[in-house]
Amino acid sequence: MSTEATNKPVFRDLQADDADPEITEISSLCFNCGEDGMTRLLLTKIPFYKEIILMSFECGHCGLKNNEVQSGDKIQEKGGLIQVSITSTKDLNRQVIKSDYATVKIPEIEFEIPPQSKRGGITTIEGILSKCIAGLEQDQPARRALDPDSAEKIDAFIQVLKDTKTCEKPFTIVIDDPSGNSYVENLNAPLVDPALTTTHYERNKEQNHLVGIYEEELKEIKEEEEEEQEETQAEDDASHDTLADEVLHFGTNCPSCNAPCETNMKLTSIPYFKEVIIMATNCDACGHRTNEVKSGSGINEKGVKITLRITDLIDLSRDVLKSETCSLSIPELDFEVGAGTLGGKFTTLEGLLVAMKDQLSGQNPLMCGDSATSTLKEQMKDFNQKLDDIISGKSLGSRIILDDPAGNSYLQNVYAPEDDPEMQIIYYERTFEDNEELGLNDMKLENYSENE
Repeated sequence: MSTEATNKPVFRDLQADDADPEITEISSLCFNCGEDGMTRLLLTKIPFYKEIILMSFECGHCGLKNNEVQSGDKIQEKGGLIQVSITSTKDLNRQVIKSDYATVKIPEIEFEIPPQSKRGGITTIEGILSKCIAGLEQDQPARRALDPDSAEKIDAFIQVLKDTKTCEKPFTIVIDDPSGNSYVENLNAPLVDPALTTTHYERNKEQNHLVGIYEEELKEIKEEEEEEQEETQAEDDASHDTLADEVLHFGTNCPSCNAPCETNMKLTSIPYFKEVIIMATNCDACGHRTNEVKSGSGINEKGVKITLRITDLIDLSRDVLKSETCSLSIPELDFEVGAGTLGGKFTTLEGLLVAMKDQLSGQNPLMCGDSATSTLKEQMKDFNQKLDDIISGKSLGSRIILDDPAGNSYLQNVYAPEDDPEMQIIYYERTFEDNEELGLNDMKLENYSENE
């Protein structure tokens, strides 16, 4: 592959005047006549939605043609569980992006749409219900003739769905997506929507297999890895000081366009805190840049909540380490960013707020571009102005709150080692829900090598 080819994004925006759409041609077997045909692949993007793969097959021997569209979405690090309380017809108009792997449930009526039973797409809550009703009604005439009892039961359930769609009684819709690529519109964006809850979770073995992720499970390989870890532990300890002064480089793929790029990694120590691992990726193909921070010391015994009151412009220059398990809130704006939204970052407070503002509009397709309503655009404009006032120092007195159940977040104390009068640090015992989110409740700490 040429250097020029590797410096282009894998997925590109599709444009009518694109002279070089980079179509990939592959010789493929024709299942109709058994001769070789030609498959053409085009990797492109739907603006503000997702990446897709357009496939076209044509056989020059028998004339068979076939066109297909497949999702090119990357699988997120964690799955997503979205719960929405529907109490009015306004809630039925919430826009929804549902991936192929998502399961949709309505617990109140014991209704479920299993994953991969329907193609992913953009719709609304009402649209989901309407499609289900239309699907059930489609074969009812034949059922009434062949199996009247089943048809009668399905008619009764169709009526239940129609009653649900009128929203006479409140109900809950749950979207469980192991790929993490489903979204539901936040009607209060950019503020917190009390009727909408999104949580992220680690996938189990079955969910990994569902989204196409498989792991080696051979016992011999696991034992070999454990032996290698034991052998290299001493070497790692001896080279620790060397790593602290060395930047490591390794190849990876761009999280934005999937083109090959390079990630830099460095171990560093934060004064009055702990050691962390800083990783930075720069893509020459699309210009995308990311930086991420991982804790080098695992999960602490207690969670930490840090509150800083901004009283001077210089406060925005404080160093901040926000781990991937840390949430951020600004009470004066009635705004909260959940854990995992910005990932792990080591920057200044100003840099963190700017990154939050940039990602707020870009991470959810329903909050930007043509997908957003005029009301939402106006709300976003007003919110961004208030956030800009905090970033520029025009709005002093605002509080920034970092809440990290893992205890791996840090905000610089400019008075260290003395206490900071404008900063409050509270260490707290984690709840069962906090431990569940961190995966600690299922973690076996004693006799873990024994088979049970």
